[in-house]
Amino acid sequence: MKKRIISLITVLLIAATLTACGGSDDGESKEITFGAKNFTEQFLLAQMGTIILEENGFNVEERSNLGSTALRQALENEQVDITFDYTGTGLVTYMGEEPIADKQEAYETVNELDQERNGIYWTNLMEVNNTYTIAMKEDRAEELGIVSIADLADYVNENPGELRFGTDAEFGNRDDGLPGVEETYGFEFGSDNISEMSYGLQYDALENDEVDVAMGFETDSRIRELNLVNLEDPEEFFPSYNAALSMTENTYENYPEIRELLQPLTDELDSEIMRELNYQVDIEERSVNDVAREYLEENGFLE
Repeated sequence: MKKRIISLITVLLIAATLTACGGSDDGESKEITFGAKNFTEQFLLAQMGTIILEENGFNVEERSNLGSTALRQALENEQVDITFDYTGTGLVTYMGEEPIADKQEAYETVNELDQERNGIYWTNLMEVNNTYTIAMKEDRAEELGIVSIADLADYVNENPGELRFGTDAEFGNRDDGLPGVEETYGFEFGSDNISEMSYGLQYDALENDEVDVAMGFETDSRIRELNLVNLEDPEEFFPSYNAALSMTENTYENYPEIRELLQPLTDELDSEIMRELNYQVDIEERSVNDVAREYLEENGFLE
């Protein structure tokens, strides 16, 4: 009898240990790996997503600082369950398709294609759009009466050779970069007025008045730091690079509450807010965790 009792106790202890380590069938243990690429905006998005999920009973492991290709491979191999990614990256880089300017069309297209080809689901489309932009100093743009790229084109055509443009080599030569902008809006800076440099240096060149106009990314913190303006794009030339959740099929099916838990955040964030949060990390040198948690608490995303 004593042996039977000991055996029963042993079985119960083993079962309890397995439940604690491996999770249970009743959904009490919810394990998620949240991936992020290797730049500030991605760190912040992943941190905010992680905090919200942890506050709602998930055990979250973060895998950050991954290159875009490495993160995508990790998602396809289910080493990462969920990440924030960009519709333009999904269409052009992952799917090999042409870029799409309309954000909803880009989102629906990449979601459909990625589900069919790879079992990857896109949800929670955001107003955060990390697409290319054409930027100027605010006072210089006001002085010249330039609000949009169309205004810029008119000014260049009326004053050839006056304005200088700063760009990295990729944007300066891509069809969806400067050549495409010039063709779409009907103007040319001219090769003598284009300065190619490593990305980031064009902001220094703008600040030092070495160039008058430069390429950038819409949510870059230096636009906020240097009081630059993003010129409007009335022809919608630049493709949509709106952020959205990207997740494995298992995550999508097993944890539908993730979309609901993150919906208030993804509904609220836009490019302006994201640029400000990036600024706090990049320029004010605050920690990603502090900036992310403060934003969530101040805006009512945490109970």
